[in-house]
Amino acid sequence: MNKVAELQSGKGHKDENFPVASILIAPKYRQPVLAFYHFVRAADDVSDNPSATAEEKLALLEQMRASLTGESDVVAEGVNLRTVLAERGLSAVHALDLLEAFRRDCTKLRYRDWDELIDYCRYSAMPVGRFVLDVHGESQCLWPANDALCAALQVINHLQDCGKDYRELDRVYIPAPLLAAAGVDVTALGEDKANLALAGVISNLARRNAALLYASRPFSRAIRDGRLALEVDLIQTLADDLNTMLMNRDPLSQAVHHSKMNVAVLFLKRFPSFALMRLRRLK
Repeated sequence: MNKVAELQSGKGHKDENFPVASILIAPKYRQPVLAFYHFVRAADDVSDNPSATAEEKLALLEQMRASLTGESDVVAEGVNLRTVLAERGLSAVHALDLLEAFRRDCTKLRYRDWDELIDYCRYSAMPVGRFVLDVHGESQCLWPANDALCAALQVINHLQDCGKDYRELDRVYIPAPLLAAAGVDVTALGEDKANLALAGVISNLARRNAALLYASRPFSRAIRDGRLALEVDLIQTLADDLNTMLMNRDPLSQAVHHSKMNVAVLFLKRFPSFALMRLRRLK
């Protein structure tokens, strides 16, 4: 077993906050999406492992890059994705972009402002949606809306996990000046409950994130593939709901996640509006 495999968390695509290659996606597209996911999941687990050193992590991420580009066959996830990309005539650029984000995670523990955080999302989140669009043969004209949604999802994840990231990895995505301006010491993220100032910072970031979700709202309407459009529409619905939670709840002490039942209820409530939207699109 290679070292990359030893650092895996055991988390799978059904454990993620948002749908990944769900049954909504046409079967012919699931193989490349899952191959991409398994590669990304393995790299993410390497960069997030609390016991490995930064140097060890960077070396393993380099092994993953080499396995993806054909310079090595050491990492199975890289070899598998490389094979799938070749079979489908797809580029490795999106996976390589994600590796850049994971390299940053190994050494970069603080962010200075919103723009720097969004630049991180450019590598850590936007390539995921871009790859899925490429798999479906969708236009790159959809990338701006995709990028807004993917960045918003990443910010939601950062806010959901802000306490865990600080306690386990000393990693803080909330821009340091925002904490300082509110008089919040970073150690407040290690508490069982957010103080009023920290709660305000988190809520304000969620409100700013709402602008990204507003920008991504037309995304699903513009997607040609109906099944992919439905999955994106559901993801948008889940993200809107979670972001609203983060405006009003404390992620250090309160649940800011969806249960499977929550997802089902939101899907059923949203589906009639989605179906009407698609019918209008066909006219």
